[in-house]
Amino acid sequence: MKIQFWSVGKAHENYVKEGIDLFTKRIAHYYPVEWKLIATPKALASANVNEVKKAEGEKILQLLKPEDALFVLDERGKEFTSDGLANLIQAKANESIKNLVFLIGGAYGTDKMILQRASLQWSLSKLVLPHQLVRLILAEQVYRACTILRNEKYHHC
Repeated sequence: MKIQFWSVGKAHENYVKEGIDLFTKRIAHYYPVEWKLIATPKALASANVNEVKKAEGEKILQLLKPEDALFVLDERGKEFTSDGLANLIQAKANESIKNLVFLIGGAYGTDKMILQRASLQWSLSKLVLPHQLVRLILAEQVYRACTILRNEKYHHC
């Protein structure tokens, strides 16, 4: 199984890039992993929120393969413990899923067509967090889940 992190928005900011790179490299010891940054179409800068979300959603649907498992990060999604996330990842690996995609939506959230396509809507927190920090937290939590599955000590520090 390959883990893919997709995020709508600009490149990683320097203040989080080092951490994202560190945890991505660590995850690679367990699963192939990659980041895909999806730019918001510039022509939509003056569009309304729904048009922006729809255009981003259409772009995401073009990138998704029918067999991909999609976990969308959404503030209204279900919350999990680190052990619960580890169990979800293991369950997808047991299903022989080729690609597990974690999606961080755009600044206005994720279009309903993407939420309907998702296998899971996951909330990191009830707080609204900056996208850049969500990327770092997501990478760290997936790494933590990997160490839990291997019963390694990182989770217990």
